[in-house]
Amino acid sequence: MASVSFPARPKQIREIYFDYAAGGPMLSSVFVAMRPHLTNRFANPSGLHALSQRERVSVEESRSLIADVLHATPDTVIFTSGGTESINMAILGAARAYAQKKKTGKRRGHIITTAIEHAAGMAPVRYLEVSGFDVTYLPVDSNGFVSVNDIKTHLRSDTFLVSVMYANNEIGAIQPISDIGREILAWRKKQNSIFPLFHSDACQAIGFLPVDVEKCHADLLSFNGSKIGGPKGIGVLYKRRGVVLEPLLFGGGQEFGLRSGTEHVAGIVGMAKALTHAAASRATEAKRLAALSVYFWKGIHHSIPNVKLNGPALFENNTMRGKRKESGMARLPNNVHVSFPGLEGEALVLYLERYGILCATGSACNSNKETTSHVLSAIGLTNEERTGSIRFTLGRETAKADIAYTLKYLPPVVSAVRRMRQVISG
Repeated sequence: MASVSFPARPKQIREIYFDYAAGGPMLSSVFVAMRPHLTNRFANPSGLHALSQRERVSVEESRSLIADVLHATPDTVIFTSGGTESINMAILGAARAYAQKKKTGKRRGHIITTAIEHAAGMAPVRYLEVSGFDVTYLPVDSNGFVSVNDIKTHLRSDTFLVSVMYANNEIGAIQPISDIGREILAWRKKQNSIFPLFHSDACQAIGFLPVDVEKCHADLLSFNGSKIGGPKGIGVLYKRRGVVLEPLLFGGGQEFGLRSGTEHVAGIVGMAKALTHAAASRATEAKRLAALSVYFWKGIHHSIPNVKLNGPALFENNTMRGKRKESGMARLPNNVHVSFPGLEGEALVLYLERYGILCATGSACNSNKETTSHVLSAIGLTNEERTGSIRFTLGRETAKADIAYTLKYLPPVVSAVRRMRQVISG
């Protein structure tokens, strides 16, 4: 067998993290805010005594801070265990409430969603489909954008939920959710109906894009803490006043009767701190990361043959020529998703790790189950392009020097992994 040579590893390996879409380090200010609630402030916020009531105050102050960022009222903010629970609560809770209201028999109602939703959105919808609900999975174009017209065309009298993610976790495409929300609102007025509800998964968007629930006309909006420098194990579901959901968890009736279980006070405080920080810094950080992403992609494109950027085009001002998206953005500013045909993405990830470069083949929540991504299939990539795809996502600790280091080792490693595949294939 012919030998395959890899570049010599440096004497000192730098650990460079390019998986911020899966989760990032906690802000030090978040840890400081959480620490008392992990040590000496331990009381249950549902109790009547002074220690419990002190914790209740922390929960409600955090709820108000989060509501302010969303341009909402505190009673619309529901705390959960994370993004997955928030999304499931929105979709399953809305479906069960609709079924209770309509009692429609075998035809239980209609849901519209897209072909590129996160697994946390796809799985409950598929569960409902098997349970008798009718589901329309809308296609996206080659950039990953859903057509607002398509949504409008597929609305029906029994459509009770439209669920469209704000920004895609794999390719970073930002959907025009304000336009979608406006169309849904107009439909409801025309039909004199409270349906369909509009839900958006904002887990990837919340750190980079303004989320004003009034401007986007969202009835339900889900996000979590771990993508914005907050703790893991905490999420939020915004639920507009008047929207009825059936709870998924039963017990003590916490969170307005919708999410029973003792509140995770430390996580709630950390979430509020992280979100207020993200809201204050998002414009500056988005601009910085967009410039770094462009620099990274240009370096890849110029130094490695036969590569393809997946998703919307990258520009330093992060706009798409002739087609503006939310806040002028077409793509999340930290997302560089690239196909390297001629190799296995998993192999490239593992070999890059030998040089301290940490990246991913796709969604961390789904990477152990799918052989190739449903998102990449939906945007029309070939099997070779899907198999050889890598997601680099940048974050607040990413510096230009990290990308320069990566660009030193990425081209020869790609070449070696491609050569290795050729040798193995004969």
